[in-house]
Amino acid sequence: MDIKTASSLRRLRLVSAPEAVSFILLLICSVLKRTTDFDAVRPMGYVHGMLFVLYVIFWLDAWNRTKWSRGTGILYFVLSVLPTGGFFAERKLKREAEAAVIAARARKEGIVNA
Repeated sequence: MDIKTASSLRRLRLVSAPEAVSFILLLICSVLKRTTDFDAVRPMGYVHGMLFVLYVIFWLDAWNRTKWSRGTGILYFVLSVLPTGGFFAERKLKREAEAAVIAARARKEGIVNA
């Protein structure tokens, strides 16, 4: 994996958890708006919207660079629209990055998979 691909995966991973947290907070703010006088939907919606747009931009970049299959690319997008999906995406991306590092070290040391 080259440095640009690793960077694109890292960016996607770093924005996925905050995007999930902002989605959950937006849902909580929506419930509070309807049940109390607390109204933070507009600012929380703005924060979540910006994080979601960043996620989609980084997702497209990562999909383009990693050459994921259609199913894998769609899975990462679906995880972004589920309230806790960003946490699962972050964990899956972390495992994928670690596997790529191990593979790169093995290639560097001349170890070939049998």
